[in-house]
Amino acid sequence: MFGKSGKRAKAPDGRRLYAIGDIHGAADALDRLLEKIDKDAGGLHEAQLIFLGDYVDRGPDSKRVIERLASLKKELADVVFLKGNHEAVMLDFLSDPEEAIEWLEWGGDQTLRSYGVAGALTKAGEDLSRALADALPKAHLDFLNGLSLMHRAGDYLFVHAGLRPGVAVEDQDEEDLLWIRKKFHDAPASKRPDVTVVHGHHPTKKPVDAGWRIGVDTGACWSGVLTAVCLYGEKRKFIST
Repeated sequence: MFGKSGKRAKAPDGRRLYAIGDIHGAADALDRLLEKIDKDAGGLHEAQLIFLGDYVDRGPDSKRVIERLASLKKELADVVFLKGNHEAVMLDFLSDPEEAIEWLEWGGDQTLRSYGVAGALTKAGEDLSRALADALPKAHLDFLNGLSLMHRAGDYLFVHAGLRPGVAVEDQDEEDLLWIRKKFHDAPASKRPDVTVVHGHHPTKKPVDAGWRIGVDTGACWSGVLTAVCLYGEKRKFIST
């Protein structure tokens, strides 16, 4: 609950923030979690939703997830969508499929199928990339290209993976923001940021509240459990499907 300064982290006055972990194509879990948040907040318009990235891959319904999120972007004025490493690699595959061919092994094959592109295990990467580009609605591509790397609200910083210990927030490298794990999780107290970091990226059976960092990736594509942390005033609680 306390940041590096020893003060209790606080959300902006009068705001209820809901940071949602990695969805990974689990569209049904997303729908269920949004229903729970809607009930908890007294309407989605009364909440600020902050999505922490990794919307695609591994699960069966990446296309439906992106469609739902793109709709939310039109409906809610201050919803925040962060980029995850899986969105980054998907975009790399679209621009340079041979360089980013590993995407197919990281769940990209499932994303291709959700967009109606067959042959992930038999066709050349260039052909698959071209087919995906043809199948991807412009609104979905615009959504993916418009993702942010981090978001600050009150005493909280929201990011997909984490921060490089000892490096100022403004000097963080995009690769660390999207990919870092152990070095961030094991950061000594002297090198932790002055904000409480809310992140996904590292799946755990239950959400993690380590005080200075909060992890909300509960492996929805495997477990069916999608988690959000609700932050209001100095309080925090988890909501899961």
